[in-house]
This record gives sequence, C-alpha cells and structure tokens, in this order.
Amino acid sequence: MALVTLISEEQIAVRVRELGKQISADYDGKTVHLICVLKGAYTFLADLARVMEIPVTMDFLAVSSYGKGQTSSGEVQLTKDLDVSIAGRDVIVVEDIADTGLTLNYLLTMLRSRQPATLKVAAFLSKPSRRQIDVDVDYVGFEVPDRFVVGYGLDSDQLYRELPYVAVIE
Repeated sequence: MALVTLISEEQIAVRVRELGKQISADYDGKTVHLICVLKGAYTFLADLARVMEIPVTMDFLAVSSYGKGQTSSGEVQLTKDLDVSIAGRDVIVVEDIADTGLTLNYLLTMLRSRQPATLKVAAFLSKPSRRQIDVDVDYVGFEVPDRFVVGYGLDSDQLYRELPYVAVIE
C-alpha cells in the first residue's frame, strides 16, 4: 500500500489563500461565522481563517455518515451540535469534502432552520461525479476524481489526517 500525492502542499497553500481573498471580498465589512464540520475540515478551517482579511468567529459540529468504511452509509447523524446560536449571522459551513451531498444536504437543512442571515458552503474538495443530492457549494478548493482521498484532515480509519498534502492510497 502506497500513498500517491494528488494535490501538493504548495498547491493547497495557493488555493486556500485564493479562497480566503475571495470570501473576504464577498463579505467585506462583515463578520463571518465559520462552522467547521469535524473532524475532517479542521485543517482547512485553520488555514482558511488565518488568511481571511475580515473578522471571523468559529464554531464546530460533528456528523457521522461513514463509520469505519470508505463509502458513506447514507445515514447522517449529528454527533456534536453547535455551541452558539447562528440566528441572524453570516454563516459559512467549512467542509472537508462535498461527496454524495447527503451530509451537506442534512447540515444545510438543519442550519437553515436556525435562521442565519446567510448560509454558504466552503468545501476543500468536491467530487461532483458522486453527487446523489444536488447541493450548492459556494467555494470549492479542488475538484477531485472518484477516488478515496486522505490527508489535509481527511482520513482512512482515523489515519493520515496529519499529511500536509492530499493523496490516494494505491
């Protein structure tokens, strides 16, 4: 079993800076509330927040849809809820990967019911070929092929999250 780099550390740094500038321009004069979807999005959230040029606040939630496998179970469960209200706030959900759309659809439906002023999605990776539910992803880091990817927060059975790049397991 070998790891093959799909997206380098340098490519990630450049793209995250671009996303930070784009979001900062889109929300100029506002404070954005970033909601990190744990565990996979923590690296993306930290890097993105550091390059944004506007005030940000943060919160975290956790969902489960994979279990120990490499494919989604199709059932999404909230395992950690937000600590603060998002009512009236400009919110961006920060996700590691937009894959089938099931998790994002679940989260967006739940979060919309909490009446944020705006609600958008920033996904580090997107796999449009796997979409089962059409969800809008407002900010996309990279589109990737239908391969199981690890690194930069994404894992395989809790391994490889620490990698500074994205890889596929060969």
